[in-house]
Amino acid sequence: LALDIGGTKVAAAVVTEGGAVLVGDRRPTAGTEGEDLFASVIDLLTSVRAAAVDHGVEPAALVSLGVGCGGPMTLGGAVVSPLNIDQWQGFPLRSRLSEHFELPTFVDNDAKALALGEGWIGAARGVSNYLAMVVSTGVGGGIVLDGRLLDGTAGNAGHIGHVIVDPLGRRCVCGATGCLEAQVSGTAIAAATGRPAAQATAAERVVAGRAVEGARQPCERHHRLAVLHPALHRAVVEAQRERG
Repeated sequence: LALDIGGTKVAAAVVTEGGAVLVGDRRPTAGTEGEDLFASVIDLLTSVRAAAVDHGVEPAALVSLGVGCGGPMTLGGAVVSPLNIDQWQGFPLRSRLSEHFELPTFVDNDAKALALGEGWIGAARGVSNYLAMVVSTGVGGGIVLDGRLLDGTAGNAGHIGHVIVDPLGRRCVCGATGCLEAQVSGTAIAAATGRPAAQATAAERVVAGRAVEGARQPCERHHRLAVLHPALHRAVVEAQRERG
């Protein structure tokens, strides 16, 4: 079972070991209280699991539950506090899901999960150093260095949406001013233009692209260091892992 929890929608699917999606569904992120949202998530997962069984999947073949959720969160996703999901602040997501479905449950930041997926069967397959980004309700990132996902001490490494790109910019939900997320997320673009992000003009897309480029440059420097000075790069990576 696979589950993606974002500020706008929740999606679930049954996925094979090879990465093929057998069945899937989605619904809006709903509920004014934490338990209401959790009940909606349980209902969605239960529905998707039942659909998989109807398609011939043996219940015993569903061996684990993998979850990508907006952050921040504690290491391993034991407790989540998504900035764009107010009703889940300090919510014990991993244990609640594991207890309900009686499956080994793994939770990580949604953008870090994306980074792993892209390295597994996506655009970064065969690449050892890369940054994966999610631009949706918020902006997230996952960093892979030397073929390993960078976690950080608290599990939130790569949270590129909260790199400040415009000190005079808009207020972010995290409390800072001018974060990348506050400038270029779908939510931010809609607030600034009065239109859905998909309807942004060419000029607005250029402005957003420049902000993303400014946040991406530190990762590009990591990549060049890995190519030109691999021993020094490994030392930097290890120091960053220790610092979180």
